[in-house]
Amino acid sequence: MIPKISLEQWAAFKAVVDEGSFAKAAEALNKSQSAVSYAIAKLEEQLPTPVLTQQGRKAVLTEAGKQLYRHATDLLAQAATIENTAKYLASGWESEVTIAVDALFSMGAVFCALQHFSVSSPQTRLRILETTLSGTEEALLGRKADLVLTGTIPPGFSGTRLGEVSMIPVVGQQHPLVQLMQQSGPVTEQELGRHRQIVLRDTGTKREQSSGWLRAEQRWTVTHAATSIEAVKNGLGFAFLPKEKILQELEAGSLIEVALAEKMERFISLYLIKTERQNAGPATQAIAQQLIERYGKPQPKCVT
Repeated sequence: MIPKISLEQWAAFKAVVDEGSFAKAAEALNKSQSAVSYAIAKLEEQLPTPVLTQQGRKAVLTEAGKQLYRHATDLLAQAATIENTAKYLASGWESEVTIAVDALFSMGAVFCALQHFSVSSPQTRLRILETTLSGTEEALLGRKADLVLTGTIPPGFSGTRLGEVSMIPVVGQQHPLVQLMQQSGPVTEQELGRHRQIVLRDTGTKREQSSGWLRAEQRWTVTHAATSIEAVKNGLGFAFLPKEKILQELEAGSLIEVALAEKMERFISLYLIKTERQNAGPATQAIAQQLIERYGKPQPKCVT
């Protein structure tokens, strides 16, 4: 069904409501007052109920008009979005960008950068793949993502270093290792290995990579970093987790760093890789720039 009322008529209706009079609406639309009056008259001809009533010199919405005003506002916004999207596509701006993010990265910091990007590019859809270990590399090698945030750079690729993350062993408040540390001080690797370890599953199809220290006989494997954090907080085991991702839990005391007799904290560099470095589109380039400028740096707020 083809609508009988044009966008121009709905725009005139919205302008009259927003401005409060036909004269001011005509000025806002850069049209003559007679053109606005004609558009409103044609609109009301097509509707089974009045939408405006005159109170003195002011045009006021009827009850039906209030509901139609909300719909008209949405309709005009959608029409503007379609036009802007067409302009973006004509300029070569990608309609969608896919980003693979390794579990090492702080999603809060990633989202902060993406939020700044979205302010200037709301038409671009983002698809975020959460990956672990070889799954991140597969996303890169298989061209499943336009940008990849990873802890390793495969041969044949180059990346921009965004910072580093430290992996530390942690347990929940009620874990037996907490009491052991209180009584005897730092624990040994052997003592650590007697307890259940929570490890992240490799999301790659071959699952060939190790997530680091895996000497505990008892192991529970989970898919997501958030699940690992919850499991440790609930006393189900210990885990080596990125310190930057658990700062709030460490500060609150819901997670406690395991003091080891043999220092085992390790640092992993974090990289941004463009899958098509030479042919990356403008949206991909813009997101990459936001990540380079903002990831790992103090941000007063995430919305400009």
